[in-house]
Amino acid sequence: MANNNISQHKQAKPILGGHETFAFRNGWLKKGVDAANLNGTIFTKDDALVDLGVGKNMVRSIRHWGIVSGLLEECEAKGLTKPLKPTWLAQRLFINEKWDPYLEKDGSLWLIHWQICTNRLRGLIWAISFSEYLETEFTKQSLGNFILRQLDHLNLKTTRDMVFRELDCFLHTYVTTRTSNRQKSKVDGLSEDNLDCPLAELDLIRYMPEYDLYHFNVGPKITLPVEVFGYALLNFIFTKKQKSSTISLEECIYQANSPGQIFKLDESSVVDYLVEIERRFPGGLRLIETAGLSQIYLTEAITMNIQASANKFLQGYYE
Repeated sequence: MANNNISQHKQAKPILGGHETFAFRNGWLKKGVDAANLNGTIFTKDDALVDLGVGKNMVRSIRHWGIVSGLLEECEAKGLTKPLKPTWLAQRLFINEKWDPYLEKDGSLWLIHWQICTNRLRGLIWAISFSEYLETEFTKQSLGNFILRQLDHLNLKTTRDMVFRELDCFLHTYVTTRTSNRQKSKVDGLSEDNLDCPLAELDLIRYMPEYDLYHFNVGPKITLPVEVFGYALLNFIFTKKQKSSTISLEECIYQANSPGQIFKLDESSVVDYLVEIERRFPGGLRLIETAGLSQIYLTEAITMNIQASANKFLQGYYE
């Protein structure tokens, strides 16, 4: 049983763009998964606009967000644009088990956020912003300049304009479009609430218009379920250390792609999650201290099949 997020395209070159400047909206991910489940070539057809009920650019954007969130994957086929199929996670969220087809649970939004920000192939700007940019407060200019330097280190050829278009979409993913007086303006018959990306509900990035500053909200996340944290933790450990039975607490808080960075948790919050996992899921992991170093020890039951163990955390949350 393949896990859609644990196996990464480590040798592939990251792809920028694809979202057509749209952050995904309510219903888009389900719409894309349902369409691909019925017809894997739907996104290449001229009548996709009718079938999906959105404009041409939005069709491409829905395809992009389905892939970057780990809900859709390309099939083996010839040609530049390959048919798509729902992943293991999409099958369970939307199709077979129907864990949460309308993404109404808080944990589902945190899960989608994790999927996007650890996808360095399709969501590189999201990954860099959450994992590698260590300042808490930032301007669009300062974060954009940092991203340009990181892309240069990766030998990725791009332009300043393209990076800042990516950055606009990144910010729209997490920052609400509601005006300060909370009036509802109508755009294409939809209120601004409908145009917001669902991930804005996570309150991970706050905008301070009086200073034109953005702020990563670091600290406890009361809506982040322990099971989703556990899933993310095992994903992180697997991609970093494969079958190693120990990892330092510091790595899980501060390293790139770690739960601490992606979820913007402080040290005490990560420790609280680990203690809760140990209490609720005995025999899985233990937080131990050796020679002043806090480490997470995984039992053999987990390290023997860490992918299945990660998936069990999600099953424990939804079932």
